[in-house]
Amino acid sequence: MKQMMELSKLNENHKLLASLAGNWTYNIKFWMNPDPNAKPQESKGNATTKPVMGGRYFVMDVSGKMQMPGPDGKMKDVEFKGMGIDGFDNVKKKFVSSWIDNMGTGIEFSEGTYDPATKTFTYASEMEAVPGMKTKVREVLKIADNDHHTFEWYEDRGKGQEAKTMEISYTRKK
Repeated sequence: MKQMMELSKLNENHKLLASLAGNWTYNIKFWMNPDPNAKPQESKGNATTKPVMGGRYFVMDVSGKMQMPGPDGKMKDVEFKGMGIDGFDNVKKKFVSSWIDNMGTGIEFSEGTYDPATKTFTYASEMEAVPGMKTKVREVLKIADNDHHTFEWYEDRGKGQEAKTMEISYTRKK
């Protein structure tokens, strides 16, 4: 019991995540086309990150609009909603994250590390967007300063090749 109590305490890693709490605007670029020279789709939205469970976890609520093909194949605005929960697991000694959104029914789980020299979190996960097609993912969150950070999503294309398929730039609302 004593060890469990010790492992439930907040530490510097939780304080680091707390620096990302607040209200944000975001600009997102995503590449749905596998051609690396293809122009990305872009959209904007808002995100709010709040501490829960005494600052052990941080819940991010995201909303925005994005262009998606409709049943007729023509692009149309679609409402996007997402939610992430981030924390630092004192037992695993890793940052942990989960993500859900209205574009699927699965829950993505990832684990990662933080490099204080570059102010960068790096997470690894695996997604299965369609049955039997598992894709390894690398997520990179770079903190520029207290009011700006960038999230990048890379997908494994096989044979040691990966492609950046998403980039989100966050700016803290004043």
